[in-house]
Amino acid sequence: MNAVLYLAVVVIWGTTWIAIAAQQSVFSPAVGVFWRFTIAALGLFVVLLLSKRLKKLSLQDHYFCMLQGLCVFGLNFICFYTAVEYINSGLESVIFSMAVLFNAINSYLFFKKKISKSFIPAAICGLIGICALFWHDIVSTQLHWQTLSAIGLCMLGTYGFSLGNMISLRHQNHHKDIFTTNAYGMLYGALFMGIVALLLKQNFIPDLSTKGVLAVLYLAIFGSIIGFSLYFMLIARIGAGQAAYSTLLFPLVALFISTFWENYHWHISSVLGVLFILLGNWILFAQPKYFLKHSAKISSS
Repeated sequence: MNAVLYLAVVVIWGTTWIAIAAQQSVFSPAVGVFWRFTIAALGLFVVLLLSKRLKKLSLQDHYFCMLQGLCVFGLNFICFYTAVEYINSGLESVIFSMAVLFNAINSYLFFKKKISKSFIPAAICGLIGICALFWHDIVSTQLHWQTLSAIGLCMLGTYGFSLGNMISLRHQNHHKDIFTTNAYGMLYGALFMGIVALLLKQNFIPDLSTKGVLAVLYLAIFGSIIGFSLYFMLIARIGAGQAAYSTLLFPLVALFISTFWENYHWHISSVLGVLFILLGNWILFAQPKYFLKHSAKISSS
């Protein structure tokens, strides 16, 4: 079951980049995300009400749902969509892969969950792999104050995503229904993005196209309702650190699709990146004895 959830999250979120690109050609970032999570929240509420699965939440639970909406369904998108104007998406993917480390550290800080012995070598392989995968993007980036600001925004967005993961763990530790908390979190996130769009005086209903509408619907239904629900279920089952390792595989799916969709050309470094990321997955989930012993020596030294 864990493998199915993991694969589903990777495939769904690995394909959302197509819809995000299509959406950005029609909507501004804040408006696009507003409609994405408004539709997702309303759709989820309808399903929960019809199935009588919508649960009551306390005032404190609503407070944490607001924080989750701000972190996962609002702040991180503002950060990444703003940063992409100054750095390429490859470098953003490299920075977002830090969610693997942030989740492991935050799980220990907030819930005292020990980091597994296989996690350290797996994370090292994964981070090396993601850097190799986007090596050409990294070396082509020119450092100046705008670039550094964009990198800082990406780090902030990634850490916000990680905090949202911790809030999801809090919900599940308190036996809160994941679909109910997701529905309210998405609703609060959409409200936040709507306020941002209003302050920026952006158009909520631009000249719509079939492509733009389909993109938002795909992001709302598959990328948000299904994707986030499966991801938060995965966190509950295998832990936040291991679940976040799936973020290293999103770019692989995107690049494989781009090979046929946009005629992406692979480099030696890209192939090496794929191998390192797959090796990291093998270490993390197969947990070979050599790496367990090696990591145990590192932690004890």
